[in-house]
Amino acid sequence: MENIIRPGLLFAAEGHAKILIALFIVLLAAKLMAELFERLRQPAVIGEVLAGIILGPGLLNWVQPTAVLEALAEIGIIFLLFTVGLETRPSDIFKVGGTALITAILGVILPFIAGWGLLSLWPGYSWVEAVFLGAAMVATSVGITARVLSGMGLISAEASRVILAAAVVDDVIGLLVLAIVSNLAAGQVNYLRLGLTAGLAIGFTILTVTLGTRVVNRVKQPVAGLRIGHSLLVFALILCFGLAAVASLIGIAGIIGAFLAGVALSEATEGTRLHQQSEVLMEFLTPFFLVTIGMKLELSIFLSLNVIWLTLAVVGLAILSKFVGCGLGALRMGKRRATQVGVGMIPRGEVGIVVAQIGLSITGNQMLYGLVVAMAVITTLAAPPLIRAAFKGEVPVAQDSEYASELQNELS
Repeated sequence: MENIIRPGLLFAAEGHAKILIALFIVLLAAKLMAELFERLRQPAVIGEVLAGIILGPGLLNWVQPTAVLEALAEIGIIFLLFTVGLETRPSDIFKVGGTALITAILGVILPFIAGWGLLSLWPGYSWVEAVFLGAAMVATSVGITARVLSGMGLISAEASRVILAAAVVDDVIGLLVLAIVSNLAAGQVNYLRLGLTAGLAIGFTILTVTLGTRVVNRVKQPVAGLRIGHSLLVFALILCFGLAAVASLIGIAGIIGAFLAGVALSEATEGTRLHQQSEVLMEFLTPFFLVTIGMKLELSIFLSLNVIWLTLAVVGLAILSKFVGCGLGALRMGKRRATQVGVGMIPRGEVGIVVAQIGLSITGNQMLYGLVVAMAVITTLAAPPLIRAAFKGEVPVAQDSEYASELQNELS
């Protein structure tokens, strides 16, 4: 019996050891690179993504994307958007709602036309592949922008509120575009299903923003009176994962539900420890999300000169189309604010990678998949310095004047 059990236990121990070693390497490398880039007065997010590129299959191949890392990355981006939501009051979203809607719509139309037009003119690609590139260009990953703005103390600034609200609308529209494209590739469009998804997504967002705070205010005191430790944090986590799950079931990204959970809790939890506790969880889990993005950049695709030129064209159009489209949508706020909104919507991040995976399952084109992943990663790396430059000189929005002064000195 012992001879039968021991090999299994040894195998399990080895598997657990590999997982723990991978987690140790990823977290250590991410924080070391983040510290390095902070000392260089650059956004830490760039260092964390570069850590993934260095560690991943593209270079050293010390760590590969696994189910465990993917799960931690998913939880990391959920906590990041939840924490951002905690800093966003519902009243702030209502103030910029019209501008955010126009920004999101233009930020979908221009990138889609740019991506579709480019691959339609480029020899060797079908119309289906061209349409999928257009859908991939539509994506926006607000997690990267939120990370940079939060670090600068500007997550509550006017342009930041427009970016966050537009990203929610952009996500809904973008996923509907992707659904239409997928159906077109299959030869049919289910209009009823698309309409139902759109209605549920819009209703879920409006209902959560308008009624969420009222519900939280009513249950706050009973929750605080529970005997379990950190009862308010536990309630917040349950709400976060619950709304993220509802968002996923509806057909939109789970991170939107997490963001809306934070928004619902934002006003009711002011003055509590929830914000600091959430930031601790975010600082631990978000690096797994950023490193995983870097790991998915396949450097071997750049061995072809034709792919290099196409990648440069795609990345250039991806940046320009989002900047122009979203900037035009926010032009009523003035040129400076429009510029800030435009650069804030540039990164494609994990949303672009998800679209790439769907495109691969439909088209089977590995080169197109690598191209879209490269676009997602490069725009993610390009966005932080552009955001930092666009917001340079802005006074950090913080209730603590001493803290605001300290952040302002860092920016100057």
